[in-house]
Amino acid sequence: MTRTDLDCAILVNGETLLLEPSGAVWWPAEKTLVVADLHFEKGSSYARSGQFLPPYDTRATLKRIAALVARLQPVRVIALGDSFHDDGAGDRLDGDEIAMLGAMTHRLEWIWVEGNHDPNPPAWLGGTVVSFFGRAGLTFRHIPCTEPCAGEVAGHIHPAVRVNRNGLSLRRRCFVSDGLRLVMPAFGAYAGGFDVRDEAVTSLFAREPGVFAMGREKVYAVSAACQALLRKKKVEAQPNAIAISTVDRP
Repeated sequence: MTRTDLDCAILVNGETLLLEPSGAVWWPAEKTLVVADLHFEKGSSYARSGQFLPPYDTRATLKRIAALVARLQPVRVIALGDSFHDDGAGDRLDGDEIAMLGAMTHRLEWIWVEGNHDPNPPAWLGGTVVSFFGRAGLTFRHIPCTEPCAGEVAGHIHPAVRVNRNGLSLRRRCFVSDGLRLVMPAFGAYAGGFDVRDEAVTSLFAREPGVFAMGREKVYAVSAACQALLRKKKVEAQPNAIAISTVDRP
């Protein structure tokens, strides 16, 4: 892959990482693609409780990962936990989705990091299940450590930000980093977003972190004066209308 002017490159504990507008991280030195909080089958999980959403979120998320794999040609993919929305989510994948996922997990070194939603990811889908994964100067885990942890790349929090500019108010998922650690946005189609100004985010950083908002074609560094997204303090917020409308039918 060649570098372009659309790349947003940051240093995390001395390692150069490229922030993708899709919400993924590309680690060029290790040819490693990192995604967080895929939440496969969140739509079908909601349906079981009577909240009906278009049931194509898993397919949409898989297509986005496949497109990244085709473009970047990684040798390794790290999924940072909560890849499956619940313990039974793997059993609810249909045949085409299993084939799409299997084509990647059996061809690449695929690392499933355990999450709080999926402490036992279905090993039959291929790949290796670990509690965390360390390589070079970085450590990949699902839930960020509460204490300072240089080189940590984590998910779980689903950071998002709202930026007001030129009379427009834009809600975007975002990356948050102070150069020592990185919290990634959720990659899953139906994953929500949590206020970057909340203590759950700010307490992770000893100094003011940078906020990098996902745009349609590139990632943008956001100033500290941005207005943060306010989210209801619920463990599982319903996906917003924008997320639902972007889930393509198969």
